[in-house]
Amino acid sequence: MNTKELFLEIGCEEIPAGFIPRATAEMEAIITKELAIARLSFSEIKTLATPRRLVLAVKGIPAVQPDAEISATGPSIKAAYDADGKPTKAAEGFARGQGVDVAALQTITTEKGEYLFVSKQEVGRPTYEILTELLPALVANIPFKKSMRWGDQEVRFARPIHWIVALFDGTVVPFSFGTIESGKISRGHRFMANTTFPVSDFAGYLVECERHFVIPDPEKRKEIIRRETHRVAVAAGGHLLPDEDLLEQVTYLVEYPSAVHGTFSAEFLKVPKEVLITSMRSHQRYFSIVDASGGLLPGFITINNTLTEDPSVVVKGNERVLRARLSDARFFFEEDQKVRLDDRVESLKKVVYQQKLGTSFEKMERFKSLAEGLAGQLNPAVTPQTSRASWLCKADLVSAMVCEFPEVQGIMGREYALLEGETADVANAIAEHYLPTQGGGELPASDVGAFVSIADKLDTICGCFGVGLIPTGAADPYALRRATIGIIAIILDKGYRLSLRRLIDSSLTLLTAKLNRPKEQVEGDVLEFFRARFINLMGSSYATDAVDAAIAAGFDDLIDVKARIAALTEFKTHPDFEPLTVAFKRVGNIINEGVDAPVDPSFFQDDAEGDLHEAVRSVKNSVEILVSSGEWLDALTVIATLRGPVDRFFDNVMVMSDDPQVRLNRLALLTTIARLFSKIADFSRIA
Repeated sequence: MNTKELFLEIGCEEIPAGFIPRATAEMEAIITKELAIARLSFSEIKTLATPRRLVLAVKGIPAVQPDAEISATGPSIKAAYDADGKPTKAAEGFARGQGVDVAALQTITTEKGEYLFVSKQEVGRPTYEILTELLPALVANIPFKKSMRWGDQEVRFARPIHWIVALFDGTVVPFSFGTIESGKISRGHRFMANTTFPVSDFAGYLVECERHFVIPDPEKRKEIIRRETHRVAVAAGGHLLPDEDLLEQVTYLVEYPSAVHGTFSAEFLKVPKEVLITSMRSHQRYFSIVDASGGLLPGFITINNTLTEDPSVVVKGNERVLRARLSDARFFFEEDQKVRLDDRVESLKKVVYQQKLGTSFEKMERFKSLAEGLAGQLNPAVTPQTSRASWLCKADLVSAMVCEFPEVQGIMGREYALLEGETADVANAIAEHYLPTQGGGELPASDVGAFVSIADKLDTICGCFGVGLIPTGAADPYALRRATIGIIAIILDKGYRLSLRRLIDSSLTLLTAKLNRPKEQVEGDVLEFFRARFINLMGSSYATDAVDAAIAAGFDDLIDVKARIAALTEFKTHPDFEPLTVAFKRVGNIINEGVDAPVDPSFFQDDAEGDLHEAVRSVKNSVEILVSSGEWLDALTVIATLRGPVDRFFDNVMVMSDDPQVRLNRLALLTTIARLFSKIADFSRIA
């Protein structure tokens, strides 16, 4: 097959770094979808991007769209023709829409009756012609968090577009976007090679870009930045502080990266290192340098978008800007120490946490009570520290430092607490209570931090659900999903044995005065929210049917649920698992909800009934002991010994006997079996 290459470059003013990865992903998704609709195959798609250009290259596209047989079903025969057999407007409209004469319409018989039908051969169009329609739509449909208009144009894009290169097999695909006409001329680096160059194909484009000081492949730029920052850090006598998020940002801020080392006064190291790192990272996009023990060194690495003849000029400019930033940070740090955290707690009464849920002080009082309850239940020895950490953990929100650098909330609370003489347990818990800050992130190391974290997050979840601020598929402004996953992760990591339902009930009781929905309804919604997050988490490690089966048998103690999922997963390798599951499903289908009646051996009419009854009696106590101690795999293994008696029972006995007493007795026997394993899993959900 004769295949060609499509090349598209959209050149524009600097696109915000955070917009670019999604834009390239969407370009690939759009072109994949549109080519499929157009019946055009391809062998490879490649997307590249810099702040000034989005690039798409698709290889292996046929020169001509393949022919296709198109068929369509129209209106029913009754609607298509009148009493005289003449075509109605419905028939004429269908024919017109299909581009055929009414006489060419056929009849097809379906389950619903006879309908008009048309089948026609559609000759494939030249791909070049299709692309003239497809490409302008692609450019227009690339989504951005924010887009803009420029000049008097009606089109929108992330930033004003200055050029478009669109080629198919080296020939320009003509189209316009606003006032910009597609062509074959690209441009070099804005400062180092501000000239144009022609493009013939993707391979040639890459060569010409680098000749014009542009590295269009973000992965290649990232590796250059990674290599250069490490080199510069070692040359400065230290090591690079790893920061993958910053590396990702900087990669999309430059077209031709180069690393430069600068320094700042060691006097600033009196400020907590997290503040210095945050100031350099958030405001200046600087990488930090640390010594062998992880201590911060008085230096930084900045990534330039150009090669400079005199790096010292660039260094001095960056050092001057950073000095002002760090001076502000040092001033805030010194000023904040003039007010104790205890006094700042009172200021929380003036800070509105959420209009319907009250102030930050009210929130703190609620989760403080909840955290104290957790400590009393799980580790009473740390109850005083938990109470103190809860009281102080939000105080730094009204400090000057956190107002300027919100990223260091909690961290500054810890630093100020240590300076004021609080114990390390309390101070560390103040920082830890925000953890985890993202999925899979660091968890609180201490019980104190874990208790405060769980309590704070649960108050947020229950409070928002209680006043109707429930996440949707598109929006979760209070990050309730992240908070829920965080609570689950902490409980599983710490092995806390607690009742999730009672914990939620306690939180909602503390929120009683704020709720505008029935407490029972809110509790059910919150539990279901936790259940959905837990299923997603477990689904990444265990089979879906095992997760569903275990959760259906009870969802309250998360440690217990996870242990049942793990036991059920391992038990699935047991040779008796599949036939036993089939038998248990059959039991469940027959008894439905079961019957509450004792088994009376005097009604047995077959030896198989007596054998099964005796087998159940022999394992029942063992299973109940194993279940109560959480030895789920052993319990399942013991239950598996019932397979033979159960099979013989179903082979020899008709459960639904005509005799009502015999029927009830047999149902009671099966109910006894079902309830043995109902505390472990719902076997009807096993695939």
